[in-house]
Amino acid sequence: FSCSQEKKLPFLGPKQVNAQGDTVYHQIPSFRFLNQDSVFVSEKDVEGKVYVADFFFTTCPTICPKMKTQMLRIYERYKERDDVRLLSHSIDPDFDTPSVLKDYASRLHVSSPKWNLLTGDKAKIYQLGQKSYLVSAQEDPAEAGGFVHSGAFILVDKNRHVRGIYDGTVEAEVNHLLEDMEVLLKE
Repeated sequence: FSCSQEKKLPFLGPKQVNAQGDTVYHQIPSFRFLNQDSVFVSEKDVEGKVYVADFFFTTCPTICPKMKTQMLRIYERYKERDDVRLLSHSIDPDFDTPSVLKDYASRLHVSSPKWNLLTGDKAKIYQLGQKSYLVSAQEDPAEAGGFVHSGAFILVDKNRHVRGIYDGTVEAEVNHLLEDMEVLLKE
């Protein structure tokens, strides 16, 4: 019996077996959105990097402020590491233009390319959230602020596989994410 067993993280999402009998894990597809600096960010910008994704909007009256406090912890911890990125997707792209996101980033004292605040086509953002990152992100007039979204932080490995989903409003969950990030960075 050995305690030095390396922790392995699961692969989340649907998987398939190809003709060769290999398991093919769910992967985040190609994407292209504008960041707070009006620069396009795509899957090529996270190639070979571990990243944390989430969904928010700048006028969110409920969970977003808690989420941003926790995301700032991740940002501060990995600020100097080039193999880590943060991608926050706005679910209110009509309001959250690059200039609005730029002001928001300034207030948080964060910058790209480490932390990209992304905006773009609403349908593509919602589809990416629900189909690829496996979380809720959509308009809902019944919700405070007019949108419903998960408070999830999605941990993605260097090959764009979802490896963990954590409640980004709970410090203990984010502590768990930080531990799991260390595991992925060694993979």
